[in-house]
Amino acid sequence: MTIELPWSTVLPEVSNMANADNRLMREAQEVLRARLPQGWQIDFEREAAPKGDDFADARLDVRGPDGRAAKLTVHAKRTLQPRGVIDLRARLQGVASDEPVLVIAPYLSAAVRERLAEFDMGFLDLTGNIRIALRSPALFIDASGANVNPDRKARASRSLRGTKAGRIVRRLIDLSEPPGVRELAETTGVNAGYVSRVVTLLDRQAIIEREGRGRIVSVDWPRLLDRWAQEAPLESRGEQTMCLDPRGLSSLKPRLEQAGLRYAVTGTLAVSGFAPVAAARLAVVYVDNADEAAPALDLRVTERGANVMLIEPEDDGVYEGCTLREGLRVVAVSQAAADLLTGPGRGPAEAEALIAWMKANEEVWRG
Repeated sequence: MTIELPWSTVLPEVSNMANADNRLMREAQEVLRARLPQGWQIDFEREAAPKGDDFADARLDVRGPDGRAAKLTVHAKRTLQPRGVIDLRARLQGVASDEPVLVIAPYLSAAVRERLAEFDMGFLDLTGNIRIALRSPALFIDASGANVNPDRKARASRSLRGTKAGRIVRRLIDLSEPPGVRELAETTGVNAGYVSRVVTLLDRQAIIEREGRGRIVSVDWPRLLDRWAQEAPLESRGEQTMCLDPRGLSSLKPRLEQAGLRYAVTGTLAVSGFAPVAAARLAVVYVDNADEAAPALDLRVTERGANVMLIEPEDDGVYEGCTLREGLRVVAVSQAAADLLTGPGRGPAEAEALIAWMKANEEVWRG
C-alpha cells in the first residue's frame, strides 16, 4: 500500500555535509514530508558509515509510531547513470552491513530506477520518484515523479532515435560476437565518431560491457531492444498510410508475392511462426512508396476500419536481414520485436512472447 499522508516532523540540517549535498538533503526532506504518515519520525545523521562503506554520505533514521526504528545507508548523488548503479552495488558487496540502502539524487531516470529496484536499493529523487521498503518498522512507499529530467543542462545529449543509431543497435543485437567500433562503422555505413558516441552512451547505461574503455565484450540485447523501441517507436520509422483490404489479410500474401514491389512484413504477421500470437488483425508492411504500393496491392486508403498499415521507411536498414518465410519476405526477428513493442493493439504483449522465444533460441536468430 502506498502511503500518502501528512507528516509533522522537521528534519535537522546536516551541517557538516558539503553545501551541494546539504542542499540536496534539505530538498529531499520536502519530498519525504508528503509521503510519511503522521507520527513517524526521521533524521538524517552524518555519522560513521557502516563498516567498510567509505562512500556513504549519511544515515537515515526512521522511527515508527510504536517506537520501532530502522537505519538506512544514504548515498547522495548529483547525477547517476545505470553504470554508476552497478559500480555502487559492486562496492556495497564488500560492506559488512545489512542496512537497507537509499539513493538520493535531484533526478533518477527510469533506467536508473529500474536498476536500483533490481538490486533491492531504495531511491528518492526531488521530482517525487520514490521507492522505500522496510520490514520493521513496516513501511512501503512507491511513488512516481517525472520521467524527464527537469534540468535541461543535465539531460543526455544523445538517444537511440534516428536511422544511424538504429543501424548500430540492430548490429549489436543481431550479432552474438560483439563487433568493434571500426567494424560497426564499416558494416553500418556510419562514421566511426558517431558509432563511438553511441557505444559510450550504451556503456554509461550499462547495456554493454567493455574491457575498460575499449572492446565490447557483451551486449544486454533484451535491455537494448527495449531501450531502442522506447526511444525510436514504430511511428518514428517513417510515414504511415492506413489501408483497407476488403477481402481480408489472407488474400494479401499472394498479392505481395506477385506485385513486384520491394517490401518487408513486420509485426504479428512476421512472427507467427516463432511466438504464440493471435491471428493478425493488422498487417504492417514496409514499402518504398505507399502511393504506388496501395493500388498495386488493390488496397483502399482509409482512416477507418483499416487492416493494413504501409510504412515508407526513412532508412533501408529495416530491410537488412529479411528472410522468406512461407512465401512472405519478413523483417529480421529483432526488427519485428522492436516494432511490436510500440505497435498498435496487442503488439506489446506479442513482443513479450517473441522476446521470450528469442531468449530461449539465441543460436537460431543471432549470427
